[in-house]
This record gives sequence, C-alpha cells and structure tokens, in this order.
Amino acid sequence: MYMNASFAGDKKVGKNILSRAETVLINRYIDRVPLWLETYHLTLMTIGWSAGVIIFGYLTRYNWHWLWATSLMIILQYITDLFDGAVGRKRNTGLIKWGYYMDHFLDYIFLCSLLIGYAFIIPASFFNMYFFILAILGSFMVNSYLAFAATNQFRISYLGIGPTEIRLLFLVIDLTLIIFGKTYIAWSLPTILIITVIGLCITVYRTQKEIWEIDMKKKKKQ
Repeated sequence: MYMNASFAGDKKVGKNILSRAETVLINRYIDRVPLWLETYHLTLMTIGWSAGVIIFGYLTRYNWHWLWATSLMIILQYITDLFDGAVGRKRNTGLIKWGYYMDHFLDYIFLCSLLIGYAFIIPASFFNMYFFILAILGSFMVNSYLAFAATNQFRISYLGIGPTEIRLLFLVIDLTLIIFGKTYIAWSLPTILIITVIGLCITVYRTQKEIWEIDMKKKKKQ
C-alpha cells in the first residue's frame, strides 16, 4: 500500500509519559557524545548490555545484590538507545533502515535477556506464567511492526506507556527483589500478567480501529 511513500521507520508517533523529560535530556547532552562514538556503535552496545543481564541474572542465584548490576545494564541500555537515533540525526550520519531494523531487533533481544535473567531466580512453579508474560510483551512489539506496515506510522508507546516506562518497571522490580527477596513474586507475576493482557487488548482494539478507518476512507474515495 505504501510502496511509493517515503520510509518513516525513524519517525515515531505517539508520546509516552516521560517523553518531554527525555527531549530535555537529549538536547542537554547530545553535544557531549564523543565524535568517535557513532549512532551504530550506540545501537550495537545493546548486545553487550543483553549479555550482561543474562550473566548477572545467573549470578543473582547466589547473591541478590547482583541485581544492582542488572539494573546498571538496564540504565546503560536506556542511555545508548535514547541517544543512538539522536546522534545520527544531529550529525546526519544515521543509517535509517539499518537503524530501524537493528535498533528494534536488539530491543527485543534485550527484553528476552531480561526475562532470561529473571528466570534464573523465579520458582519453577511460575515458569508457565512467565512464558505467558513473554508472549504478551512480544505481542506489543508484533503489533507495532504490523501496524507500521499497514499505516507507515511507527508507534511504540501506547496509553502513555513506552519502552522507558517498561525499563523503569524493571528497575522497580530489581529494587523490590533486592529488599524483599522472592516474597512478592507470588502476587506480582499474576498482577503483571493481568495488566499486560488488558493493555494488549486495548492496544489491539485501537490499532485495528485506526486501520479499519484507513481502509474505509480509501474505499469511499474509490
């Protein structure tokens, strides 16, 4: 449908709760990024952060304080992900289609690494529920890519919630586990699953409604 339209994978639509604060952060520190550090370097750093999350997740089996290192990986991945596209636009050195592909593929890899890291410390009785959470979170990403193919508008934030807020949630989970251990896993995982399912249903409903309206407008013009 959009073969003649310009590729818009580098232009995200929709705002998350912390979008304004992120814009201020980028504008303040973008010029401090070293010249030798290019946009693709920042993108590929997610591989290292993902490996770190898995390693520290495994070590957490022996000492809960390794979760501090996991939290550091989350923060570092947020910083490099926040600035990779900004650096490319600022210096006009960005690889738009490569960046779209690698940035979001590695975002998925990082999400999987987080869930793998936490899998080392959750009780075996919760593995089925954990699998469902992975499937639901992955569905949000699938929805974004399918909607982009249909509308040429790339949206990764829904209901004011985007990757930044999800990372913040993982940081809260880390802090909770460090302080209280596994005490709250019994009720927190079911709660997360219920919230994500409801959020996915709302997101898919709104997305299909938007695409429906696009199709109907086209049919009326014909």
